[in-house]
Amino acid sequence: MNPVGPDGYEQHPLLNTNVRDIASRGEGVLVAVTHELHSHGTVRVAHIRPASGAEWTTAADNIQAASF
Repeated sequence: MNPVGPDGYEQHPLLNTNVRDIASRGEGVLVAVTHELHSHGTVRVAHIRPASGAEWTTAADNIQAASF
């Protein structure tokens, strides 16, 4: 796992690069990976911003580098 700051943001190696969400097949720039506390434990959430449109989130395990 990558280091996590006190603010809950993970220092992910794909930050600020183009990624693909394998769940939705959407592509965009990975702008953050946060760690959110839920009743069943901590969940890693990837925040993706496409070139146009609204930012979305997915499980961090669902992202991979986009192949352009």
